[in-house]
Amino acid sequence: MLITIKTELTRFKVKAGKEAKVEEWLRFLNDNMHETLLTLENEKMYVEVIFKEQKAEGEFLYWFSVQGTGGQSVESSDSRIDKKHIEYWNECIDESTKPIDLDPKVVMIPDKIMNNMN
Repeated sequence: MLITIKTELTRFKVKAGKEAKVEEWLRFLNDNMHETLLTLENEKMYVEVIFKEQKAEGEFLYWFSVQGTGGQSVESSDSRIDKKHIEYWNECIDESTKPIDLDPKVVMIPDKIMNNMN
């Protein structure tokens, strides 16, 4: 069975003054991890990792993901976790700064793991 996956790493700028709210957001996801992981199934999200970086020009969040095709968008979810996640996103992510998508050149996923993605 051929599985199509999308591998992404994207950088988003945090709005100035929202650093404490970002910490609350990340804590919310970690504190509700069981329920958060359940939301990933409908999205066909196999791996999702959020990184944080502080630079001279501000704070940035990086999203790394490995996702199948045909999943539900987070915006169309009825999950309380996803609704809160979008609320934090809207409050914290600086939409006036263009996100930076890094270009994957090599994706290494062993067959034994790829075969379990369905």
